[in-house]
Amino acid sequence: MKKIELRPSKRRVSLMVTLLTFCSFLAWAQQTVTGTVSDAEGPIIGASVVVKGTSNGVVTDFDGNFTIEVNPEDVITVSYIGYTPSEITVGDQTQFDLVLETDNELDEVVVIGYGTQRKSDLTGSVSSISAEEMTQVPSSRVDQVLQGRASGVQVTQVSGAPGAGTVIRVRGGNSITGSNEPLWVIDGIVVGTNFNLNNINANDIKSIEILKDASSIAIYGSRGANGVVLVTTKSGRSIKAGKPEINFNFYTSTQLLPELPDLLSQEEQIAFTNESAAFRGAAEPFPNSASTYPDNDWVDLLLGPAPIYNADLSISGSSDNVNYYNSFNYFNQRGIVESSGIEKFIFRSNLDIDLSDKLKAGFRINYSRLNQDNGLTSFGTAAFGILRTQPIYNNDGTYNGFNDVIGSPFSNPLANIELNTNETFTNNLLSTVYLEFKPAPQWTIRSTFSPEFNNTKRNRFNSSQNPGNLAIGVTDGGDASVRTVASSGWNNENTIQYQTSIKDDHEFTILGGASFQKVETEIAEAQAFGITSDATGFSSLGNSDPSRSIVSSGFSGFQIASFFGRVNYDFKDKYLLTLVGRTDGSSVFAEGNKYEFYPSIAGAWKISEEDFMQNQSVFKDLKLRASWGKSGNQAINPYRTLGVLTEANTTLNGSEVPGLTLGRPSNSNLKWETTTSFDIALEASLLDGRIFTEFNYYNKVTNDLLLDVTIPRQTGFTSQLQNVGSLKNTGWELLVNSNNISKSDFNWNTTLTLSSNKNEILDLGGVDFIDVVVDPIIGSGNTRLIVGESVPVFTGVRFLGTWKSQQEIDNSGRTDPQVVGGSKFEDLNGDGIISTEDNVVLGSPLPDLIFGIENSFTYKNFDLSFYFQGTVGNEVYNLRMRNHYFNRGETVKFGELRDRWTVNNTTSDIPRAGGDSVTNTPSNSEYVEDGSHLRLKTLRLAYNFPTDKIGLKGLKNASVYFSGSNLLLISNFRLIDPEASNFGRTGLGNIAQGYANGSYPNPRILTLGLNLTF
Repeated sequence: MKKIELRPSKRRVSLMVTLLTFCSFLAWAQQTVTGTVSDAEGPIIGASVVVKGTSNGVVTDFDGNFTIEVNPEDVITVSYIGYTPSEITVGDQTQFDLVLETDNELDEVVVIGYGTQRKSDLTGSVSSISAEEMTQVPSSRVDQVLQGRASGVQVTQVSGAPGAGTVIRVRGGNSITGSNEPLWVIDGIVVGTNFNLNNINANDIKSIEILKDASSIAIYGSRGANGVVLVTTKSGRSIKAGKPEINFNFYTSTQLLPELPDLLSQEEQIAFTNESAAFRGAAEPFPNSASTYPDNDWVDLLLGPAPIYNADLSISGSSDNVNYYNSFNYFNQRGIVESSGIEKFIFRSNLDIDLSDKLKAGFRINYSRLNQDNGLTSFGTAAFGILRTQPIYNNDGTYNGFNDVIGSPFSNPLANIELNTNETFTNNLLSTVYLEFKPAPQWTIRSTFSPEFNNTKRNRFNSSQNPGNLAIGVTDGGDASVRTVASSGWNNENTIQYQTSIKDDHEFTILGGASFQKVETEIAEAQAFGITSDATGFSSLGNSDPSRSIVSSGFSGFQIASFFGRVNYDFKDKYLLTLVGRTDGSSVFAEGNKYEFYPSIAGAWKISEEDFMQNQSVFKDLKLRASWGKSGNQAINPYRTLGVLTEANTTLNGSEVPGLTLGRPSNSNLKWETTTSFDIALEASLLDGRIFTEFNYYNKVTNDLLLDVTIPRQTGFTSQLQNVGSLKNTGWELLVNSNNISKSDFNWNTTLTLSSNKNEILDLGGVDFIDVVVDPIIGSGNTRLIVGESVPVFTGVRFLGTWKSQQEIDNSGRTDPQVVGGSKFEDLNGDGIISTEDNVVLGSPLPDLIFGIENSFTYKNFDLSFYFQGTVGNEVYNLRMRNHYFNRGETVKFGELRDRWTVNNTTSDIPRAGGDSVTNTPSNSEYVEDGSHLRLKTLRLAYNFPTDKIGLKGLKNASVYFSGSNLLLISNFRLIDPEASNFGRTGLGNIAQGYANGSYPNPRILTLGLNLTF
C-alpha cells in the first residue's frame, strides 16, 4: 500500500504563525491587576469588578479582594448594590484600593447581633447612630449622646453631676422588680445593664446600634427583653495602607449655672417665718429688723462656673495584613457644685491581624482609671436647704454648727467641704481576643474570649471637728469607712457561619453559636468610729474605738450558658426571612427553671423591587417588614430563689447570745420574665433617595412578672417573691431623614424622630393595686401600681385651693381640723376626713410623645448644626412641694408664696403661712406638674480649614469648633428642669421615674475645640 503523508499547506502554516504571533502580543499586552473594595465600615463582599464594555469581570471575595486580567488602556468599573459606581483607568498600575460611597441610606451596613448586615436586608428594627453624630457635641459618656437620636428610645439625664449616667427605656419598661435598662454589648462583649459607661471614651466609637424588636434582640435571649445597645469601636481598616493616621482632639468647656427656681428673698422669708410662728402661737424667730440678720447667698457660696478639659490622641493605620487603632484619653470635669468632679484616664488598643488567607486574629483592650469626688454637699442643700439668715461662722471665726430657728445642729456645707472626704477610685479592664478561621469562602468560624476586671474603692471620712456635733457638746470623734468592690468575669462566644447561593435567586446565611459567661463579685467594708485625730483620716481605721467598729463582707456570682442559631434567607433580593432561636440557662434559678428557649421569626418584602414599581418616580426603595418573637429578663439577683439567714440574738441560760434566723422565704419556682413582641414597619426612600422615612408599630406583652406577693403570716413572713404579674407596651415610632438642599457649596439636612409608648399593667397577682412608698414623710399612696394603668402612676387627693371662710368649712362636712386660709382637699368619699381612700390618679411620668429634631448645614468650609429634643404629656412629681410650698416657715419657700393667703389677700389659693400646723398635707395634685418641655440640646459651629492651601505637610484635616449644650429650656415646671430621676436607675428607681427633688442641675456648657488629623 502506498503510504500517504499529510502535510499542512503553506496557507495553513502562515495562518498558524500569525495566530501564534497575535496571541504572544496579547500575552505581552495584558497584565494582572489586584485590589480591594471597601466602604467606611470595611471590605465589601461580592462587589462587581468588570472591564468596561466587555464581559471580563470578577467579584470580590470575603475580604473584599479581587484579581483580574486587563490591558493598560482598559477602564475598570466597580459597582455594588446601594453604592455609587466607581471607574478607574488601569494605566501602569497593578494595585487598586477602592472605597465606595453609599448612595442610599437603606444600603448602609449596620451591626447586628453576631454580625453585620445591609440595612436594606434587615428584617428587624435597628436604630443606628454614627461616629459623626456622636462627635457633633463633646460628651463624657456614650449614653448621653443617644437622647432623642433614636426613635422609640427614651433617655433621661439622671443628674448633671460629673460622671452621672442616664435612664434608658427602649420601647417602654417591661419589668417591675427587674431592671428595665437595655443590655450593653461593646465590641461583642456582653457587659450587662449596669456597666459604668464612664469607662469608655466616646471618641473611640465608630457606631452604635440599638436593637429594638423581637427579631433583633432574640439572638440575645434572656438578656434582650429591654433592648440591646451594640457599641462598635474604631479600627484602622478604613485607613489606606502605609503611613499611620494621627488624630488629635482637644476641647475645653465652661459649665454655667442654669436658671434656678424663684425663691423668697431674705426679707420675704423672714416675714413668712414670723407669720407662720405667729399663727401657731410660737415666738417669732426673727423679732428684729431684717437688716440685722445675715443674708447669705448659699447658691453663690456653694455653686459656680466650672471647667472641663478633654484631650484625645489616636494613632491608626493598616498594612497588607494588619490594621490597628490605639488611643489615649484624658478627661477632667469639675462640678458646678463645690467638691464634685471626675477625672478619667482611658487607654484603648484594637488590633486585627491576617495570619494567612484563611486565618485572622485580633484583640480589643480598654483600660480606664476613674477618680471621682462624690461631693460633700448637694445642689438641694445650696438652693433649698438653708435659710439665708443662717450664719456661716461663729463670733470667734469657727464654723457655725447650730440652727437657732429650729433649735437643732446644723450641717455646715462649707465646713463639710473643708474637713471631710468622700471619693471613689475605679480601675476597669475590658478586653477581648478573637480567632477567625475561613476554611472556605462560604464558611466563617469565630471564637472570642473576653475577660473583665473591675476594682472600686470608696474612701469616706467625717471629721471629729464637725461643727454640728461640737455645737451640742458631742465630742466622740470622727468616723470613716473604706469599701472595696472587686469583680471579675469572662465571656466566651463561639460562632460558625455559612453563606451560600442557589443559582441567583436564593441566598442563605446560617449562623450557629454557643456563649458562656461567669461573673463573681466580692465586697468588703470596714467602718470605724471615735477617731480622735483628723491627721490620718480614713487611712488608719485602727485609730478608733474598737467597740464600735463594723466589718462586713459579701460575695455574689452567676453563670449563664447559651446556645443560639439564626437563618437569613433572601429570595431574588425581594423577599427576606429571618429565623432566630436561643436557649439560655442561668445559675440564678433553681433546678427545673434554669433553661428557657426564645424564638423569633421575621420577614420583609422589598416592594420597590417588584415589576409594577419600576415605572414610578416617587419611591426609590420601599420595604414592608414584620416580626414576632420572645425574649427574656433574668430580672432577679443571684440567690433570690433561696432563703437567707439573718442575725438574731436569743437568750440561753439567762444570757443573750448571737444566733441566726430565716430572714427570707425561699421559692424554687421562680423563673424568667418573658416578653412576647410583635412589630410591623414600613421603610421608604423617596425622591431619588433625598428623603428616607421609617414607621414602626409594636406591641409587647411581658408575662411572669416577679412581684412580692402577700402570703399568710402563719408562714412567718409577710411576702414572697413570685411570678404572677403581666404588663403591656404598645407604641409607634417615626424617623425622617431629609436632604433638603444639596449643592456644590451648600447642604441642608434634617433628621426628625418621633415616638410614643403606652404602658399598661394587665395583672398584679390578683390584687387591684400595690402601693409604692417613695417618701415616708408623705406616706404611702403617692405612687401606685394599678391594674389598667401605666407603671407607675402618681396618686393623691385633689388640691382645691384654700378655705375662704369659716362658713365654707362648716358647710363642707369635714370633721378633721381645718382653718381659714389653709389647704383645701377633695373629700372624695364624703366621710369627713382626708385619707388615701380619697386618692385619685394624678398623672404618669410616661410621655405621650418623645421627639428630637436636628438641622445641619454646610456652607463651603463652615458647618452649623442645632438639635432640639423634648417630651409632651408627661407629669413630674415634685418632692420639694411639701417643704417649700406647704410646710412651716423654717424651710426655704418658692417665690410664688408672695401671693399667699393673708387677712389682706383672702382670695388667694396659695395656703397661708403656718396652716399646715393644723391640717395634714397629704400627697396631692399640687405636687404633680406638667413635665412637657423643649430643650435646645446642642448647637455647634465649626470651620474646616482648607488643608491643601495651608501648606503644612502631612495635615489631612483641621477644624476648630464652638458648641453649646442646654442653652435653652422651655418648661413650666417649678424646679425649672423637668428631666429628673431622683431615685436613679436601679432599685426603686427602676419603676419610680419622674420624681424631682432639686437634684444636681444640668449646666449650660460652652465648648471650644480643635481637631487635627495627620
